Amino acid sequence: MIISDKLYGEFEVEHVLEQLIVSKPVQRLKGIHQGGASYLVNEKWNVTRFDHSIGVMLLIRKLGGSLEEQIAGLLHDVSHTAFSHVVDFVFDNKKEDYHETIYDSIIQESEIPTILKKYHYNYEDILLDDTKWTLLEQPAPELCADRVDYTLRDMFEYGQISLVDVHKFLSDLTVVDGKIYLQNIDIAEWFVKTYYKEVIDFFMDPLNIYGYDRLAKTLKLALAQEIINLDDFLKDDDGLIQKLWSSKNKEIQILLEKLNQNVNVKEDMDQFDLHRKNKIRLIDPSVLNGNTFVRASVLSKKVAEMNKTAYEKAKRGMYIKILSN
Repeated sequence: MIISDKLYGEFEVEHVLEQLIVSKPVQRLKGIHQGGASYLVNEKWNVTRFDHSIGVMLLIRKLGGSLEEQIAGLLHDVSHTAFSHVVDFVFDNKKEDYHETIYDSIIQESEIPTILKKYHYNYEDILLDDTKWTLLEQPAPELCADRVDYTLRDMFEYGQISLVDVHKFLSDLTVVDGKIYLQNIDIAEWFVKTYYKEVIDFFMDPLNIYGYDRLAKTLKLALAQEIINLDDFLKDDDGLIQKLWSSKNKEIQILLEKLNQNVNVKEDMDQFDLHRKNKIRLIDPSVLNGNTFVRASVLSKKVAEMNKTAYEKAKRGMYIKILSN
């Protein structure tokens, strides 16, 4: 199978990756939007978990990661429920990690273990302990393939950065002891700025906050009235929405009608209709400085200031005034 990706180029992948890519759990991710409820209020916000999962796999490959780590990268998001992190707001889960709590069971109940066994891999060795995959995942505020890909992919697709920017950043990455670092403080400053365009300007865009809030409230009500159940979250986005519409519940339908492309909202701390906080996400990548790696904020006042500003805004949350919906 030949995989072509907008960010990383063209790759020929092994049969085991091909079989996993065409499996039901991975194909389902084509219907799970990365931005949760965002595409309901802005059709251009349409990056999917499938796009991201393929991207993480290819980035790990590009960085010299093993086939096993590429498999882990491809499958790291298969347990995401419909509308991604909206489920965390439904259940008031501050860690935003609901998909991680069900990951093991989703894998075990799928065809994935059988596919891996066919190619002489044990799914438990590859998928149930991601601490060994140091390219794929690192605790914030360091870089990892997951964090890098969703930032680059979203910001490229939404017109905030160019392909030239992406390639310049990728060419500066270096891998030492299985971890991703940067070599140039200017590139580090660029990535920190880009990351905050993602997690502050995009994730906390008033329209995005509105979409998450309204959809979470709709799903909470549907659960309380037993219109949907937990298994319905394992559908794709359209499947879950269709079940809500098909209930013909007037209260649910009124809420769904308020999730549309004509919504008009703004940030207003004085006169607001809703207030919501997201998980605080910070970035401070280590940069090669002589023979050692040093946090970018130590080398750059710009990075330190961006981190402070991002932290304060994330901690404060967003106050949203609804102008029309």
